[in-house]
Amino acid sequence: MDWRSQGVLLSARRHGENAAIIDVFTPDYGRHAGVVRGGAGRKMAPILQPGAQLDVSWRARLEGHLGAFTVEPVKSRAAAVMGDRKALAGLNALCGLLQFALAERDPHPELYDRTLLVFDLLGESDAWPLAYVQWELALLEELGFGLDLSSCAVTGSMQELIYVSPRTGRAVSRQGAGEWASRMLALPDCLRGVGDGRLDDVPAALATTGHFLTSWMAPQLGNKPLPASRDRLVETLSTIPKP
Repeated sequence: MDWRSQGVLLSARRHGENAAIIDVFTPDYGRHAGVVRGGAGRKMAPILQPGAQLDVSWRARLEGHLGAFTVEPVKSRAAAVMGDRKALAGLNALCGLLQFALAERDPHPELYDRTLLVFDLLGESDAWPLAYVQWELALLEELGFGLDLSSCAVTGSMQELIYVSPRTGRAVSRQGAGEWASRMLALPDCLRGVGDGRLDDVPAALATTGHFLTSWMAPQLGNKPLPASRDRLVETLSTIPKP
């Protein structure tokens, strides 16, 4: 049993005296774990940082075994985010949610491509939180929990869509919400991918996606709490200054 691919490193933990067990997200083999001999050593440890792009080869005697990786660095992303507290929080949230949500060895090639786009924006563009919001929507969609933000669930209108129903995940217009408006979730323009890309809308958008990550997705994954790394990201981005 062996294969070769590129992937993004989600985590690495020490295994024995000098090895490491790494978790890599690849387009063709999904989230995949394996042992790296010497992975905890002085030479490899700087390479095995979360967010790193790696060329990986995996080999095992049987498909169900943990197996072993050999890795070659392709791109390090640590340097781009280390001096940026918000970008570092974004990187950790991406890695944490992928480990939390994805079943091992289940391919998600489209989500993989979207994930790389967000990783590559971290530390390179101030607009990466807008891409991250869209990524959380894509994660929900990929796992079967997609929201319908195209038209009002009550009136069918495509105008003044400013709410999301917490029960159905469908958009609701100002008129359609009526007396139920106080029970609705916010639907900022950035969540629909429209408007002028206001960064100060991001915290409200994350509160809405967070509701569905917590109430729809998490119960199907053992009802565990969302990763603390996402909570830290939300807290960090809550300080985005208004223009």
